Amino acid sequence: MAEKRGRTKTVAATTVAEGVEPVGDADLAAALPGSLTIDVELPAPVRERPEDEQAVALLDTGVDPAIVGGVELGTTVIELGHDELHAVVTPPPTEGDDDADAAIPPLPSPEGVYSRRDMLDGVHQGPESAAMLTADRLIEPRRRNRTAPEGRWPAFVYAITFHLVNLGDSRRVRERKELDAKIATAFEGGARFVPVLTRKGGVGKTTITTLLGMALASVRDDRVIAIDANPDRGTLSERVARQTRATVRDVVNRAPSIQGFTDFSTLVSRDETRLDILASDTDPMLSEAFDENDYNVVADLAARYYSIVLTDCGTGIVHSVMRATLQRADALVIVSGGSVDEARLASETLTWLEANGYGELVRESIVAINTATQGTNLVKLEEIEAHFASRVRQIVRIPYDEQLAAGSVISWRDLRPLTRQAARELAALVAQGMPVRRGV
Repeated sequence: MAEKRGRTKTVAATTVAEGVEPVGDADLAAALPGSLTIDVELPAPVRERPEDEQAVALLDTGVDPAIVGGVELGTTVIELGHDELHAVVTPPPTEGDDDADAAIPPLPSPEGVYSRRDMLDGVHQGPESAAMLTADRLIEPRRRNRTAPEGRWPAFVYAITFHLVNLGDSRRVRERKELDAKIATAFEGGARFVPVLTRKGGVGKTTITTLLGMALASVRDDRVIAIDANPDRGTLSERVARQTRATVRDVVNRAPSIQGFTDFSTLVSRDETRLDILASDTDPMLSEAFDENDYNVVADLAARYYSIVLTDCGTGIVHSVMRATLQRADALVIVSGGSVDEARLASETLTWLEANGYGELVRESIVAINTATQGTNLVKLEEIEAHFASRVRQIVRIPYDEQLAAGSVISWRDLRPLTRQAARELAALVAQGMPVRRGV
């Protein structure tokens, strides 16, 4: 019997050919074989998928995520492309594979750690822990961040509306806070050194150093120190109430025994703004002996305990102390008076610095013009500013102030508002000009 394909039907029939005389049943039975088999190929049954089933069907053949081709697998991801499907298989992690262990860190399960949601859902029963007393839970949203505004009119409206209407700070207060934020710029990677110098004496270099230090110390949370490195008997210590007779020479001599800030603080004087002053030697012979190596000893100690180190330099620009000061400089302040010769000498100072490899430092420096010097009323300050604007980053005018002109102890709170504002602007420019991170 022939091989059946599809469905097979066996038919026994009597055939009468057209134009042939019929024969008898006996003759027909004798002529035909005992059985007749007819093979008929029928199409295989086709099952159409419903539309909803086609929408979720991804593969016609199931994929075992554990074993494919006899290989143990870890993860099977089916990616849907524009025209076809792809199965991406990630092998399981092998022993010693640190990356696999780090990919899915275990969930911490310390005993007794649960959330308030666990309490509400009934997952945990018992007393609440102290960690559940959070600000989000206890403080009403409408009472958060309701800082009272500063300024007469905003404060008045805030008070009469029983703290319901907060207009925010006044414009002057916002400007003050923005300036404070610039002055308080945080630095990383050690202390920042700022020399204050010029080639002309008597232009107010020591006064500018003091004002700059006070403006920085009054806002910043870290420590600021001003070092008198003038080898010709500096007067920086006379600008604050002196609390010690120690000088830079004492720091050099006691350097091996200074083990902390407490030891160092006994050698400096501090004013009301928390500015520390380290005086120079009063004996001219000792002052002249203060050289580059001595300055490096003092600077290294100061860098341990202070974030900003100001250096009141002398007029001897080729002195060895000046070389050590400039090598450490992160920013530079050049002081100029308001007269013709004072402005010219300040400009020549910039030229000397550029010629000796400090061109980048010059371009980022600040020029402070002290308008309290003689001859200021006779010159065009705008022309002096225009000249320095082509060479440095910024210029700041320091206005005349009777307290500064006296040449004695400076009280920050007793200065005129314009003087304090100018000093704060100078401090903000200096702070903004120094790299936040060392090497940036």
